Amino acid sequence: MLMKINVINRSKHALPAYETALSAGMDIRANLEAPIELKPLERKLIPTGLFIELPAGYEAQIRPRSGLAFKHGITVLNAPGTIDADYRGEIGVLLVNLSQETYIIQDGERVCQMVVAAHVQATWSESDDLTRTERGAGGFGHTGK
Repeated sequence: MLMKINVINRSKHALPAYETALSAGMDIRANLEAPIELKPLERKLIPTGLFIELPAGYEAQIRPRSGLAFKHGITVLNAPGTIDADYRGEIGVLLVNLSQETYIIQDGERVCQMVVAAHVQATWSESDDLTRTERGAGGFGHTGK
């Protein structure tokens, strides 16, 4: 399924694209005037130069790139980050360096991926009890697996 999304591209780079026919996420590139040094355990907001207009009922999720995480320990700090349909500012990517070595982010480098996903808004219905399930209140490793 394809969806048209309005985008303003103020970066020096081509629009994000799916790398393969069945990719769920599009790679997003850093839009930098100069390389950014990311020291161990440091976090920085990386500009992209992209501004989007999502349809109501959709969000854009900002997720880490597996290669950056595996090879260099670079990940998205608030993963997944959510871009709401009513946000019109520049997309910024909050990266963190979880390695023990400084990493240099270059202009045009693919720093994250974006997945567009449908969502619903919920309303609360206060109740005195909930339906019973086999799991019940068990959580945080309650199955022992």
